[in-house]
Amino acid sequence: MHLVTAHYVLDGSKLLIFFTATERIDFRSLLRDLVASFHTRIELRQIGVRDETRMVGGTGVCGRVLCCNGMADKMPRVSVKMAKEQGLPVDAKRISGQCGRLLCCLSNEYDVYREARANLPKEGTAVHYEDQRFRVVEINILTKRIRIAGPMGQWLGVGFGDLEFDEQERRWQVRAL
Repeated sequence: MHLVTAHYVLDGSKLLIFFTATERIDFRSLLRDLVASFHTRIELRQIGVRDETRMVGGTGVCGRVLCCNGMADKMPRVSVKMAKEQGLPVDAKRISGQCGRLLCCLSNEYDVYREARANLPKEGTAVHYEDQRFRVVEINILTKRIRIAGPMGQWLGVGFGDLEFDEQERRWQVRAL
């Protein structure tokens, strides 16, 4: 058992004790001893590691207050798909928070990335520029630029505003730069 925090109700009628444990443990004898000491109703509540981090708080890798502690009212669903959509490396150490689970902020930023990518060509898609066929190599949502590679090994950086989908030709093309 790892004690996380305890809350005493102001009128003294109840003591809530929050803890984490790796396995199920019988706390009936501990509960009897605590009731005898405090002479009040006591509730033991087992919480998960994400809830523990939320209650304790701290600072994230970004330098700001942890998302689960400072912003979120409820715990968001987070998946590895969200990290992939944002172009982050799928390395558990780099996308895990203090609780050891995936970073909560991945869910906060996911919708922005998904919406931005909806109107863009996917990586590997052909893009035409000056009668040459290029391939999309990289999409950077933050800088709003796409990197394309040409047939002769040339690389170009193209802004999102310079791309358009030609409905007649049914292909992506770069407007004149």
